[in-house]
Amino acid sequence: MDWGVVDERLIGRGELLLSLGFLESYDLELSVLKFGKVGRPYRVTCMYIVFLAVVGCLFGVSYRRLEGFTRALHRLMPRLPPVDYSWVRRRILRLDLRPYMSLSGYDGPVSIAVDSSGVRICRCGGWVERVYGKRKRYIKIHFAVDINTKEAISMDMTTDDVHDSEVLPRLLKDASRNRDVIEAFMDGAYDTRGHTYF
Repeated sequence: MDWGVVDERLIGRGELLLSLGFLESYDLELSVLKFGKVGRPYRVTCMYIVFLAVVGCLFGVSYRRLEGFTRALHRLMPRLPPVDYSWVRRRILRLDLRPYMSLSGYDGPVSIAVDSSGVRICRCGGWVERVYGKRKRYIKIHFAVDINTKEAISMDMTTDDVHDSEVLPRLLKDASRNRDVIEAFMDGAYDTRGHTYF
């Protein structure tokens, strides 16, 4: 095994690339928006709003913190105006997400990877266990991902007491409705006897 290659793969997982390409056409997009506009002129482009929506989604940033983020960007790049959080929220909620519904644009046969992850539903830490002797609860998100495009093609959510293998048939059925699934990869948590999924 080439450990240098393994190291690079693990390091690569931490790379997060945010495209700033919207800056190149910012003035042009703004002039197109302003053309024929009556009343107060636009100050912010649609692509800037998409950029803020991506930042908010990736980092779990609230709308008020997004306003602070736009203020910091304005200090670095004065042509990007600071934006009020309530206005950002309204613009993000009005975004047309149809172009992103299928990221790959490919509808042929695919191979998928299936897994799940636990998500905390409260921030109580170990306090509940210490005081009440109860186990902390969390929810599980189950997903099937196209291994080539990394696009999630099926998702489900359960409580932490549902075993992964119980959700698998539902997950595969939903994935098969969205794509032509030819093979699925999963870990030992899904290895149960007496089940045929395909």
